[in-house]
Amino acid sequence: MTSHPAHPTRRPRTAVALLTAAALILASLNPAQSAAAQDSRSRTAKPTVVLVHGAWADASSWSRIVARLQAGGYPVRAIANPLRSLSGDAASVRAFLETLTGPVVLVGHSYGGAVITNAATGNASVKALVYVNAFAPDAGESATQLAGPDSALSVPDPTAVFDLVPPTLPPAADTDLYLKTSTVLASFATGLSLDDKAIVAATQRPATVGALNEPSGAPAWRTIPSWNVIGTKDRIIPPGVQRAMAKRAGSTVVEYDAGHVGLMTAPRTVTYVIEQAARASVR
Repeated sequence: MTSHPAHPTRRPRTAVALLTAAALILASLNPAQSAAAQDSRSRTAKPTVVLVHGAWADASSWSRIVARLQAGGYPVRAIANPLRSLSGDAASVRAFLETLTGPVVLVGHSYGGAVITNAATGNASVKALVYVNAFAPDAGESATQLAGPDSALSVPDPTAVFDLVPPTLPPAADTDLYLKTSTVLASFATGLSLDDKAIVAATQRPATVGALNEPSGAPAWRTIPSWNVIGTKDRIIPPGVQRAMAKRAGSTVVEYDAGHVGLMTAPRTVTYVIEQAARASVR
């Protein structure tokens, strides 16, 4: 007699289909459980961090921060700030924010702080604001006004610290302001190596006179929680000015031993504060 090898028992396809259908039906009968799972996922998802640079810089100034945030699993976008006018720059950032889904942590450095203050107003997706050596103006205030007389840029003769394009005096609202190399070395990029300072001076993007002097609109920090990273050696926005703005906004404050470009010289501290704000935003 010829024997045949035993075959493993196979479940009929109809039975598999029935079991699958039953599972789907049971899931549909418990929508609360499904909604709870979705809600849990939304709470644990990391917010998108949007980084806005200031005057005399570009998005590459955030490079060391971007690398650390990405290593921590955060979606990050370091975007271009036009530096043409406060209202126009804020509108540009606001339009970008509208392309994103989910919660956002919006971060601004220097003049970029004034931009995020205006761009986030009325945007429910922005859950936290982080100011890094930055302006946090109230309605009607400008960056130049807030910097005050102790700023290295507040001098009677603007040509002592700026190169004007065109070089016509008095400057107009659309006059481009470049920092003189001497200003970058002595005041703006303190804490960097001489080679890195030279790169900052060579690659800077100008801001217009109008952008730095345009009054701010209604501030987003009145309704959105904020964090403020204050450089105690900042010569562009004096620490006392930063502290006053942070106190007014009710910000969580972290002070660090850094100059104006602390995002480049102390990226670990700045990243820590951004992550702190991000964790608080999804609780």
